[in-house]
Amino acid sequence: MENKISLPHKHGENEEKVLAKLPSPEECSEVAEAFKLISDATRLRIVWLLCHCEECVGNIAAAMEMTDQAVSHHLRLLKKSGLIVSRREGKEIYYKMADSRQAELVHLVIEEMLEVVCPLD
Repeated sequence: MENKISLPHKHGENEEKVLAKLPSPEECSEVAEAFKLISDATRLRIVWLLCHCEECVGNIAAAMEMTDQAVSHHLRLLKKSGLIVSRREGKEIYYKMADSRQAELVHLVIEEMLEVVCPLD
């Protein structure tokens, strides 16, 4: 879909090219939702943990020093967004980062911003 925005002032030669590729509000909304999810410090820590290992709710809760119920709430939001996935083994549910470009980029951003080296490298 081509963007037909007309600016009242011309300040550069690339404006039309840039405006033609301007993401739609819907596309930006998807990205904003991902950033909202990781803007919470607890979810950020959970995501970082799950980038490096698969864990059950009880272990994640212990690592976060939170209740299972509180962690489950965060996990539901992260799973709904597609950043993490789960699998069931008996009564236990295990969580890990999704194998997706979005999850990979979130992992990279977290480590770059926190200046943390991946413990598995």
